[in-house]
Amino acid sequence: MNENRHPPILRPCLRHGGVNMNYVYSSQNADSRDVLSDDLAILHLQYSTQWDGLCHVGAVFDVNDDGNPIPVYYNGYRADQDVVGPDSADDCGISGPISTHSTSGAKALGIENMAETGVQGRGVMVDLRRHFGDARTVVGYDELMEVMAQDGVVVEPGDMLCLHTGLSDLILGMKKDPDPEVINTSCAVLDGGDPKLQEWITNSQISVIATDNYAVEDYPASLPNPCCSILPLHNLCLFRLGIHLGELWHLTPLAEWLAERGRYRFLLTAPPLRLPGAVGSPVTPVATV
Repeated sequence: MNENRHPPILRPCLRHGGVNMNYVYSSQNADSRDVLSDDLAILHLQYSTQWDGLCHVGAVFDVNDDGNPIPVYYNGYRADQDVVGPDSADDCGISGPISTHSTSGAKALGIENMAETGVQGRGVMVDLRRHFGDARTVVGYDELMEVMAQDGVVVEPGDMLCLHTGLSDLILGMKKDPDPEVINTSCAVLDGGDPKLQEWITNSQISVIATDNYAVEDYPASLPNPCCSILPLHNLCLFRLGIHLGELWHLTPLAEWLAERGRYRFLLTAPPLRLPGAVGSPVTPVATV
């Protein structure tokens, strides 16, 4: 789905210059019967089930009110000052020699801030798949309100809004051989440029939005839109409101369990990895029902 993000790569650590996987310790101590393994992972942090950090999407904005828009993030934190990266592509990606030190980092808004404060609260499931099936459907305010009204879903301040579309279920069914055409033309997505939907999200005081699709919203949006962004919902939530977005969560088992019992609320626990300076993080959400 994103040619720049790839599955995790696992590699053994070194032990005294050798391979530290299935290491028979008797080579160091004849009395030992231990076998040791250590490994490392190269992670594209937003490859699969993830949280978007507040430094994932910013905007060119006249933060100083001087007629000179500059690249900034939530609360006016500056690109290249508070969120920094390298000047050369040689210090990006995983091709060629990889430095032993970090070459980018968010001095402000890193994902560790989300981890430190805890991510646990009342989850609210809106099951779009039960209403729209697996057809590509762009869901605006009117459609979302109709689904919630039919299912008796009530969203209150602080709730963690989860939207089940079924896309992750389709992807898992492809057995590690995803069809980009199917992925890009299936299941519900929010109409991020819908002014009424943006107003509802703003006034609802929800704490996060998590979906099982690729980007929560229809991407790329047609410009111009209410915020002149190819990702207007990301602009609203990450840049303007400070609402974290979760993507590619596997919500189908939970959505089906709740529907069978006529429920839509649950306890959601979903802290990111505590990675200082990271833009996003894998997450293993847990619903307690």
